[in-house]
Amino acid sequence: MKELKSFHIMAKPVGPICNLDCKYCFYLEKENLYKGKNDFTMSFDVLESYIKQEIESQDVDVISFAWQGGEPTLLGVDYFKKVVELQKKYSNGKKIENGFQTNGILLNDEWCSFFSENNFLIGLSIDGPEELHDKYRVHKGGQPTFSRVMRGIEFLKKHKVEFNTLTVVNKENSYHPLKVYNFLKDAGSGYMQFIPVVERFVDDENLKLVLPDYTEEAKVTDWSVEPLQYGNFLCEIFDEWMQKDVGEYFVQIFDVALESWLGFQQSLCVFNETCGKALAIEHNGDVYSCDHYVYPEYKLGNIIEHPLESLVFSIKQKEFGQNKKENLPEYCQNCEVRFACNGECPKHRFIKTPDGQDGLNYLCAGYKKFFNHIDPYMKFMANEIKNKRPAANVMDVVDQFSY
Repeated sequence: MKELKSFHIMAKPVGPICNLDCKYCFYLEKENLYKGKNDFTMSFDVLESYIKQEIESQDVDVISFAWQGGEPTLLGVDYFKKVVELQKKYSNGKKIENGFQTNGILLNDEWCSFFSENNFLIGLSIDGPEELHDKYRVHKGGQPTFSRVMRGIEFLKKHKVEFNTLTVVNKENSYHPLKVYNFLKDAGSGYMQFIPVVERFVDDENLKLVLPDYTEEAKVTDWSVEPLQYGNFLCEIFDEWMQKDVGEYFVQIFDVALESWLGFQQSLCVFNETCGKALAIEHNGDVYSCDHYVYPEYKLGNIIEHPLESLVFSIKQKEFGQNKKENLPEYCQNCEVRFACNGECPKHRFIKTPDGQDGLNYLCAGYKKFFNHIDPYMKFMANEIKNKRPAANVMDVVDQFSY
């Protein structure tokens, strides 16, 4: 049976431009890739070409667009009305879905009415309660943002806009897992993503944050989450979720882990055996191998000069995706939780294994702790699902497992 052509692209219609100055943001400095440029708005010509090609290049019936930045709300509602108009023009019977990642600062009645009317799924960035959120997520002058984000959440609720929360797990909030988790529940988040921040830097005039294959000396940033503490963070939230919230609240990494224990291919690229089908497109139509690989070495081309399909399925991109599997150290290949982890994201593979081989994931200790910790619960839930029973039944027997 022929495999259907499908892929995922993170669109950056305003490039790296943002109204915040989050201290851990890896994307703000991408402005330096386009030196001398003042306008980072994706032109309507590029936008139309991108939407048309995104729809026509895939065999699937549902096309999912992902709008990110920078901060996409800076473009204004009318810009995204044009997006919807172009999607309808080229849909050709396919169903169109839109995901929209925002810091929430500019959300208001106009934005949320538009989102509601057009069924946008909103990803809202928030790092926990006020003292934790405002540690790194600040305005350009260093002013706190928490109250504005909470105001944005109220607008989303008012207009009944479906949203999930994206929490960057950093050195500060990683030590307060239950405070973060319970806050998000109280704020109305039914679906949570916990994304570890890991960056290394050098003193370079262009891009200070470096790729994993950077061979010179580079320092892990002060805000990066510590490996074992990331595992502790996930374990504590998992234990709370297991006691009270299975089937009620959804945590992305728990859902994806369950896919692994069921023997399915993971729906999150970082845990797949290979990668390469989650790309990024910049404001001018430049396509890069991945959102975390927006570096000159990983630019595939421009959609105005080359068809999008030819870039997505190019030999260079296929090699990028296969390298994740082929460069996995022997230490990882023999690991008991490889089936769930697969070495995680190549971006984080910059430390050595115990026997001195390159390419071990910086977060390895945390993932080993987490995946081993959840193993008995995942086995039980997977068995329930295979026997057509609710996974939430695990809460009835959770006391039989030892923490």
